[in-house]
Amino acid sequence: MSEEHDPAPTFDGITHEEAVARARALAPRLRERAARAESARALPPETIDELHASGLGRALQPKRWGGMELEFIAYYDVTEALARGCASTAWNVSQIIMHHWMLAMYDERAQQEVWRRDPQAIIAAGIAFPQGHGRRADGGYVIGGRWQFASCVPTSEWCMVAATVREDGRVIDHRMCLLHKSQYEVVDDWRVMGMRATGSMTVVASDVFVPEHKTLSMYEARGGDRFPGARANPAPVFRVPILTLGGHGIVACAVGNAQAALDHMIASVKERSTSYTAMKMRDFQTVQLRIAAAGARIDAARLVMRNDCLDGQKIAERNEIADTATKLRFKRNAAFAASLCTEAVDMLHAMAGANGIYETFPLERIFRDAHSLTGHITCSCDTHLSTWGLAALGGEVTNPTL
Repeated sequence: MSEEHDPAPTFDGITHEEAVARARALAPRLRERAARAESARALPPETIDELHASGLGRALQPKRWGGMELEFIAYYDVTEALARGCASTAWNVSQIIMHHWMLAMYDERAQQEVWRRDPQAIIAAGIAFPQGHGRRADGGYVIGGRWQFASCVPTSEWCMVAATVREDGRVIDHRMCLLHKSQYEVVDDWRVMGMRATGSMTVVASDVFVPEHKTLSMYEARGGDRFPGARANPAPVFRVPILTLGGHGIVACAVGNAQAALDHMIASVKERSTSYTAMKMRDFQTVQLRIAAAGARIDAARLVMRNDCLDGQKIAERNEIADTATKLRFKRNAAFAASLCTEAVDMLHAMAGANGIYETFPLERIFRDAHSLTGHITCSCDTHLSTWGLAALGGEVTNPTL
């Protein structure tokens, strides 16, 4: 672990507007490389180089480490802008942004170990707590597990893995544990219908010792300033609860992907006549209705997601912790917004007719990506709508990491 890196650029003067502008400028190039990225099941080297040069993965990284340290809304806006070019790339960037943001909540020693060596290090994660287990040990924890869906892990130097910590048969903690790539195995099993370029492979580790300072209790990251890194990183953005709003960047991929579908179909319909009647497609009222209904769904999803992110930032600025009802509302909104985007893509894909089945047709990839990304737990309406409904109706919701 002693390899050296060239000095990384710093981005502490970049504004929110400039970050989003950089993301929008990158989107057309990402679109051009999307097919090649899919084939490789990973981001092309030039894409990684451009992301590093733009600093977009460091949008929420502390300024003292050369990051932008923007407000939480940047997590959503940057991701959505990139997803208009390639949903897989945007997904990976959302993960990179999130994990730099999360690392700021760890003990200062963990931050130094990662960022002093390479402040633009790519950090992956396996976030399913039931897939990991741990026990206390002298000075830390011994963990193991098999974590699926660790996005961008083939190109990552580090990975945060979730472990359910037990003592005498009972759960006493839920911790995210920071591992170097030398401490885990990557299983090349990411052969999937969509979101292929995310490289979301499985990570396996067995009986690995992780010192206390390289772990983060989710009980200290539910909002407020109880997390170990709070003294060094006091900005409100780091007081936003991880497991409540962290998924909004994932839904940003769905919104940007759906917007790409809408933009493509509008441009296509303006040029097209039907193959059999030579009538202009734009003159069909059914086409007009589909375009309008898809656009309304996408706008609604965007507005509710951005509003949640802005609310989360405001709560953090007051150094408050959102109540359970608010947190469940945020999670409900994310799942519902994702479903709106899938509906929009389906409506637009149906308009394409036989053209929509060709691999060379942009909407074919967008359609596959839309249905693949909504498999994430963040996007599960069955889970999050029913939980909010239970709470709204006076039922008890128990979730120690919320």
